Amino acid sequence: MIEPFRYEPKPGRVIFGAGRIAEVGKAVEELGGKRALVLSTAGHESLADDVVKRLGSLAAGKFAGAIMHTPVETTDKAMRCVRESEADCIIAIGGGSSIGLGKAIALRSDLPQIAIPTTYAGSEMTDILGETKEGAKTTLRSPKVLPETVIYDVDLTLGLPPRISAASGMNAIAHGVEALYAPDRNPVVSLMAEEGIRALAAGLPTIVSSPADIEARMLAQYGAWLCGTCLGAVAMALHHKLCHVLGGSFNLPHAETHMVMLPYTAAYNAGAAAGAMSKVAQSLGAEDAVYGLYELKRRLVGPLSLRDLGMPRDGIERAAQAACANPYPNPRPLELDGMRQLIADAFAGGPPS
Repeated sequence: MIEPFRYEPKPGRVIFGAGRIAEVGKAVEELGGKRALVLSTAGHESLADDVVKRLGSLAAGKFAGAIMHTPVETTDKAMRCVRESEADCIIAIGGGSSIGLGKAIALRSDLPQIAIPTTYAGSEMTDILGETKEGAKTTLRSPKVLPETVIYDVDLTLGLPPRISAASGMNAIAHGVEALYAPDRNPVVSLMAEEGIRALAAGLPTIVSSPADIEARMLAQYGAWLCGTCLGAVAMALHHKLCHVLGGSFNLPHAETHMVMLPYTAAYNAGAAAGAMSKVAQSLGAEDAVYGLYELKRRLVGPLSLRDLGMPRDGIERAAQAACANPYPNPRPLELDGMRQLIADAFAGGPPS
């Protein structure tokens, strides 16, 4: 029996395939832009330079100062660059830091955006913005921050190191997992989530062993698009809330935190979301979703625990309290003792309790 649902697809254009970066100038023109400001992190400045070169007279300049967790101080600097360059649209190239900065600018200026992701995080497909101010990370939803165009060019992911590929891909899988038990889920998004998890779980181990495998890279990028679409379409729950708390409170790297936490948040919710976990297990090709996620994480290169990421042991209580401070929809009610155990398990890095 199909339960009643509401489905509201987000507007936007997706350009997918090898070599599609060549169409960036056309994408600007399709948005009516004449002066595009290119955004990146300092580490991806060469990619920004390449986009500026491709744009030619359509380029208004670049800002290569994007930072993890989108601190408002960085956004203020970028806004000055927007005004000084007289930009009429934004192009963000890179991972979540660059795309997050593009969203923060769009929120303040209402300029149209083109996102060119080089990781698998999926932020480019959402109307969600996370910003950090004075050590606290907050999120909001607004149609103003949804990129109008997304260009997925698999060639841009070939240089993504296996460790970052793995963490970014597990981050994307988390979107699919939580979409399957979201209170506002619908059949279309659930199908996307299952297929996205399947594609990422198939592609990521090959990327780790053979980083230049174009088919595995394309499979992972396809899965990232699907799971990113899920992230933008339905509400996320405990996993995403807790990762935002940990990232903002302890300045932990975003994707790696998602990678570490996913098996433990899945374990916390497993008993209250049996149907969703059955679908996750099937997509992973595992008998059990929780241990399927845990074993997938172990097969990939990257951190296994919050301790590996640099979180202090005395942060367990602080994080548990913060996670329970503001109630939000989740399959299992948030219980302080359970939250302490979840975070303690993730700190140690062993199998979920």
